Amino acid sequence: MIRSILIAVLSIGIVGLGYWGYKEHEEKNALLIHAENNYQRSFHELSYHMDLLHDKIGTSLAMNSGARLSPQFVDIWRLTSEALTNVGQLPLTLLPFNKTEEFLSQIGDFTYRTAIRNLDDDPLTDDEIETLEKYYSQAEEIKDELRQVQHATLSDDLRWMDVELALATQEEQVDNTIIDGFQTVEKKVGEFAESDEGSALMQLSSEDHKFKYVPGERKSVDEIRDFTKNLFSINDEVNINITEAGDGADVPMYTVSYEDGKTVYMDITERGAHPVQILVERPIGERELSLNDGLLEAEKYLKHFDYDNMTALQSQQFDDTGVYSFVYTEDDVRIYPDSMVLKVALDNGDVMGFNAREYLMNHHDRTLPEPELSLDEAKEFVNANVEIQEEHLALIENDLHEEVLTYEFLGTLDDETYRIFINAENGAEEKVEKLTGTETNFEASL
Repeated sequence: MIRSILIAVLSIGIVGLGYWGYKEHEEKNALLIHAENNYQRSFHELSYHMDLLHDKIGTSLAMNSGARLSPQFVDIWRLTSEALTNVGQLPLTLLPFNKTEEFLSQIGDFTYRTAIRNLDDDPLTDDEIETLEKYYSQAEEIKDELRQVQHATLSDDLRWMDVELALATQEEQVDNTIIDGFQTVEKKVGEFAESDEGSALMQLSSEDHKFKYVPGERKSVDEIRDFTKNLFSINDEVNINITEAGDGADVPMYTVSYEDGKTVYMDITERGAHPVQILVERPIGERELSLNDGLLEAEKYLKHFDYDNMTALQSQQFDDTGVYSFVYTEDDVRIYPDSMVLKVALDNGDVMGFNAREYLMNHHDRTLPEPELSLDEAKEFVNANVEIQEEHLALIENDLHEEVLTYEFLGTLDDETYRIFINAENGAEEKVEKLTGTETNFEASL
């Protein structure tokens, strides 16, 4: 009798374990399919945007009217931004692709600076036309290379998840059509950069945004493993995978991953062991904490990493998680380039996501300028229909990647909330942002 009961219990246990394993397998497959679809979409959009970019540059060379050229250059600038976004969504973190990003940024900077001037009174110079012709020729080469990769992925049914695996494992002999294609693109763009060296028209460079301010000593793989164990309270039995970023990446970095009842991914700098990005995947239970409770947990997390003088800027709730953005504040000036984002589970307050990329890329000692305009003078440049709720001094990066001191006004118009930045030197309207999601007045709620 007892034996029959034990057999029945064991049978139920085995069936239950099998069902659990099946569900885990199904969920993992669903995540892989979702990631693959996103990668495919980003790549095909990148190829499409490079086609349009090439056509738009060619069309601009045939134009002779300043009134037509300005909107054309604005379109080119927009397309470079969209292409850069596509590149950022591909699994190329471990594959150096910085020269292509720099090339797109240079086209965007050139067309933006040209579009904002009066081209009828100040037409394109011979040097600018020559630069535009170079961009046209170079964009054609990149477009053709991407088309070849696209043809191969479609005809051979190649998967982007295989690219991610190949990059993560850093195999010595990687035979992968997609990787080879993108390396060819990067090599060609590197040749463009060498031939354009010294051009006065390309004064802005992504070199200014390569984590040159990251402090600390270089850490070994063993030191990163010990840091990870302490950070996540991992016991010695858990297998921690650590890979190094490829040569030419923005900053020497390690990618860390492990599974222990949850799946954790982390990018961390080699110098100083500063986490750049953390992603935790686990089922989230029923919400027990408020959005403001989640903020308190996010602030504790920042103190754990010794991030001081961080001001909570915005909160948004998505199902049972809260997402919080922070900016560094110095002398009551909000330093927007030094920003970071945290995601907190509202069932128990665990931090599920952390992104300090912008902060680590930009944070350094600055000499802040004094505003030329008073607060009241700056208000005169805000749309009179906007009802201003808050105002602050803020340092932001404008569309030319220059840091400028502004007055930040938070106001409402037709039941919508906007953040408006007015240049503190000349009153120019630098940026206007429409805020979405749940907003919290942190000063009032704490």
